[in-house]
Amino acid sequence: MREAKLISSFPQEIIATDEVGRGPLSGPVVVAAVRLYAESLADYTKLLKILKPKGVTDSKKLNSEERTRILDQLGIQDLPYREPGSIELKGLRLSYVTWEMNHEVIDRENILSASLRGMKEACLSLTQNLNGQTTVLIDGKQKLRWGSEASPWTEIPVIQGDSKCLLIGLASIIAKEKRDRHMLLMHELYPHYGFKNHFGYPTVEHRKAIEVHGPCEIHRKTFKGVKEFLPGYSQLN
Repeated sequence: MREAKLISSFPQEIIATDEVGRGPLSGPVVVAAVRLYAESLADYTKLLKILKPKGVTDSKKLNSEERTRILDQLGIQDLPYREPGSIELKGLRLSYVTWEMNHEVIDRENILSASLRGMKEACLSLTQNLNGQTTVLIDGKQKLRWGSEASPWTEIPVIQGDSKCLLIGLASIIAKEKRDRHMLLMHELYPHYGFKNHFGYPTVEHRKAIEVHGPCEIHRKTFKGVKEFLPGYSQLN
């Protein structure tokens, strides 16, 4: 498999990460990371052969029923924030975690910085191999941000990685399901905005609700389409 060529040597800890929710006007950006410790290339390709027939791919190409079916078949059901879980697949141990950066963090740091920090923190919560060989596969074109420090890992950004790499695709499915479930709960708290229909994305329905009711607690106050309706907003801002 082509993606197996991303890993240069074994044994290797492999972590893949993706985020969901950069575009919405409300709610968190949700990150997921998945981890495999592979003794050999055979272990890695074995996992890929388990995931591929189940239909793992970019979460945007799947509906909720398809995503839920994939997770159920893998034995991934509970998705609490920041509490790693694990499953065994034909003798391979796969760990996973979901991470959230809420609207306040997004407004304070900007959406890209919040997303990359969430990815880094999710990966740190899973790694057991900081001093060994670890490869992190990242959806997109950017590496994680470490400031003046050097990354402890080999980081490989993969553009459209959720479509090209099964491990990143699985992370995207987990992140998407976690965020959608979260926004359904937010709908119960803020029913006027119709979160159950659009999950916070800038649909016509959502924009109209903000115009009528004003932003609620979980709206991203620095985003266009929200900030214009805050008290004291001026077109000169």
